[in-house]
Order: sequence, then C-alpha cells, then structure tokens
Amino acid sequence: MELILLEKVRNLGNLGDKVKVKPGYGRNFLLPQGKAVPVNAANLEAFEKRRAEYEAKAADALSGAESRKAKLEGVTVTITANASPEGKLYGSVGPREVAEALEAAGYDVHKNEVIQGEGPIRHTGESDVVIALHADVQTQVKVIVVGEK
Repeated sequence: MELILLEKVRNLGNLGDKVKVKPGYGRNFLLPQGKAVPVNAANLEAFEKRRAEYEAKAADALSGAESRKAKLEGVTVTITANASPEGKLYGSVGPREVAEALEAAGYDVHKNEVIQGEGPIRHTGESDVVIALHADVQTQVKVIVVGEK
C-alpha cells in the first residue's frame, strides 16, 4: 500500500514522503489517525495545494512539543504502590500510572506518550521513563516508586 504522509511518523518518514507500508498498518493506523492519504492524482494535487498549511501545522506541533519538553526537564514524580517488604510490587506501574501522576503534578502528558523500554516497573525505587512528545522530541522523567506503609 502506497501512502503520502501528512505529518512526520517515527521510523517511517517525513511530511510529504511517499511510503510503502503493509496494508494493515496503513488501513488500521495511518489512515484513521489522519497521518496519511492514499497516493492518487487527486490526493497528490490536494496535498501540493495545502503543503504550506501542513508544514505550518507541523512546525506548530514541534514548537508546542519543545515548550512541553522545557517544562518536563528534570521532573521527578513519586508514585505510591502496594509492595511487599522486600520491595516487589503487587502488580506494576505502567504508562497509565506514570501519566496520571504527571497530570496530578500539573504536566500535560498522555499515556501513549510514556515509553517504558524495559516494560512496566515492578520494584520500588527510582526509574527513568522516556516521554515522547513528538516524533523528534523526547525527554526523560525520573519516577520514584514507594511502597505503601
């Protein structure tokens, strides 16, 4: 399936690139999310007419992500979870809990922006979590997991 990207997609391409993707990825993710359109004469013409608008929108999204990154630099958040005396959690701390803790602290973070490369946190202590605010903008946040007393 060949598509025209309407915004930058991580590990795929930039705005305006023609990419070939598997049909399921294009049909189930890129098209419904509005990140791409199928390649045909009408879509190529419409894209070229609105290219400046798409580029302005992309620049605006990038500057918004940069400002959010500046606010998140050096942030530490503490999460309380039910844990055994040895420090092993009964359950885990995943992206949803990290995003909720950051929201409670006054930061605008959505759960699908939280990336835990090593999987969910299963022990008390400190962990670094990556927050991907944009395809080009990432920052790290320190998460401290404390066992309930």
